[in-house]
Amino acid sequence: MKSSSKFDIVVYGATGFTGQLVAEYLGSHYRNDKQLKWAMAGRSMDKLKSVRDAIGAPADTQLIVADAGDAASLQAMIDQTRSVITTVGPYLLYGNDLVAACAASGTDYFDLCGETPWMRRMIDAHQATAQRSGARIMFSCGYDSLPFELGVFCCQETAKKLLGAPVSRVKGRIRAMKGTFSGGTAASGRALFEAAAKDPGLLALMRDPFSLTPGFQGPKQPPGNKPMFDDDLQVWVTPSFMANINTRNVHRSNMLMGFPYGRDFVYDEMQITGVGEEGEALAKRILAANNKMATSAGPKPGEGPSKEERENGMYDLLFVALAPDGKQARASVKGDRDPGYGSTSKMIAECAVCLLRDAPEVAGGIWTPGAAMGERLIRRLVDNAGLTFQVEA
Repeated sequence: MKSSSKFDIVVYGATGFTGQLVAEYLGSHYRNDKQLKWAMAGRSMDKLKSVRDAIGAPADTQLIVADAGDAASLQAMIDQTRSVITTVGPYLLYGNDLVAACAASGTDYFDLCGETPWMRRMIDAHQATAQRSGARIMFSCGYDSLPFELGVFCCQETAKKLLGAPVSRVKGRIRAMKGTFSGGTAASGRALFEAAAKDPGLLALMRDPFSLTPGFQGPKQPPGNKPMFDDDLQVWVTPSFMANINTRNVHRSNMLMGFPYGRDFVYDEMQITGVGEEGEALAKRILAANNKMATSAGPKPGEGPSKEERENGMYDLLFVALAPDGKQARASVKGDRDPGYGSTSKMIAECAVCLLRDAPEVAGGIWTPGAAMGERLIRRLVDNAGLTFQVEA
């Protein structure tokens, strides 16, 4: 980590839909915090000025012109800051140079990536460099995969208290969610599938539950690819749209923390649809809708829900630890905004502030946010970002 720079945080991609929300959150929530020095970056100075004015940021908010296609401009940007939050995706297309530059220069990095093959490629290419330079690189700092990674962590902490030890089997279950996925998420998904169609190696990484744990291959995991009746919860469940990224990050977090959940840890993620025939029918309808969404054009990058839709959104996630003797420990994570935008923009901003202020001792390397910051990040998300972590009976 750099000891000093002109800025603490630069929001790169601030003229995009999600980037603007991140900048708006920092500008409003930390308006009276004179110690936090932050700036906005993007391709167009005129657009940056428009966004600055639109979100009500102070007129002296610093603006930086930087372009993913211009490595020199990226280097000039990161030379001025201790950390970068980037919302410029698909990262497969636009993230390579920025990660490389941050890793080499000791600059902390945060993104919203859900592109596991690209993440693995970055881990292989830059882990050693980041360890040497002190750069803390963190992918997946939004709805994928922070509430899930921290939800498992909270559930295992609950298991330690109630059952006496962490367990080797945890189920993640989405009980409710209101909100849309982002245009950036849609674009990332399309870019990933297009690349995988040309490269069988990428497809193999996408299918591997342990694609983000180089050198470690754990036990067989539940496929989670079709509706089923969950005997432990006595409800119908259907595949979760984001499970393929969240499960990988949970396993990486376990590895980075030294396998507190065990090397035989099994985790899956599904969406609860209800009981009886109605629950089964809904499970099948949601699966069909998700399959259609994965292949449709979807929203365009830069598009997103209205402020009212974001504020009326929410999510409710359940995590169940299953002990060998049949006993359970349960924890929940809830968010007070739509997952893809309103909650995500707050989460990634708080990740950056938490690492700078609450976890300066974290060593350089490519981390998951939960493994690096754990309870400290949970406290900050509860205090500032509208998340709730609870033990359930």
